[in-house]
Amino acid sequence: MTPLVFIKKWKAANLKERSAAQEHFIDLCRVLDEPTPAEADPNGEWYCFERGASKLTGGEGWADVWKRGCFGWEYKGKRKDLKAAYVQLQQYSVALESPPLLVACDMDRFDIYTNWTNTVQGTYTITLDDLHEPENRQRLKWVFSDPERLKPGKTRQTLTEEAAVQFASLAQRLRDQGHDPQTVAHFINWLVFCMFAEDIGLLPSDMFSRMLEHALVRPDDFVSMAQDLFRAMQSGGRVGFEHVEWFNGGLFDTEEALPLDRQDVELVLKAARLDWSDIDPSIFGTLFERGLDPDKRSQLGAHYTDRDKIMMLVEPVIIRLWFPKT
Repeated sequence: MTPLVFIKKWKAANLKERSAAQEHFIDLCRVLDEPTPAEADPNGEWYCFERGASKLTGGEGWADVWKRGCFGWEYKGKRKDLKAAYVQLQQYSVALESPPLLVACDMDRFDIYTNWTNTVQGTYTITLDDLHEPENRQRLKWVFSDPERLKPGKTRQTLTEEAAVQFASLAQRLRDQGHDPQTVAHFINWLVFCMFAEDIGLLPSDMFSRMLEHALVRPDDFVSMAQDLFRAMQSGGRVGFEHVEWFNGGLFDTEEALPLDRQDVELVLKAARLDWSDIDPSIFGTLFERGLDPDKRSQLGAHYTDRDKIMMLVEPVIIRLWFPKT
């Protein structure tokens, strides 16, 4: 099948997911000159449709297509929520032997998420019209036969170290201004938590980054804006016209914010523009210690355990026990 025929056929199709998914996948195999699941693996042991999988949250489900060492693939109907398909694949990931790629597709669009341990997540989106271009067809072919070509270069640990260095500089500046180390440590962790919350969708509409961008122009407004945000996160409420959920756990036990000058705000904004959903949460302990003790600025490794080492313990002790291969 030629790319033009594939594009024309599936642009015109208005079939439901159940009616269309397997035919769409087989047609794609023909376009990419890749064997179909039944052609490559007649027994369905390592490449198949409808792979049974246990969800991390409990219960059983099915991945629409699975190829060992390459991908888990989930279909949705046209113009449906592909984020939901991705979340579904995440729940199956362990039972699918943690494939390096997770693909969500609605017949019009392919969202390809990288899933390697200890790497920053990469996302590739390819639409039907994009398939006119050879480089986009090549990228999809790598999903089937050479996923390593899509592996991101930056690791989670590298990104975490990058963030820690930036906050170490901020903590030192705040201590040099005469602020109490305990107060600095708490304040740094409030900022970091806001960045996590924003990047995983708990704070709406890039609220924290927008606040910092305003403070970059008017640094004197930072304290009042930050206190409004911390107060809303402490008990739930509104910041301007936007609602903020209540964040439990006592983290925002006070609403005190330290004043930042323009250079301080630039440091925080640079850190906020990192993808905090890919940064290891163990950074909280590291930054808290750095806020308390200037001598620990260079000791990232002292109390930081990267994800790979954690998984060396979790994999045999927990995952293999509770999520055996199906």
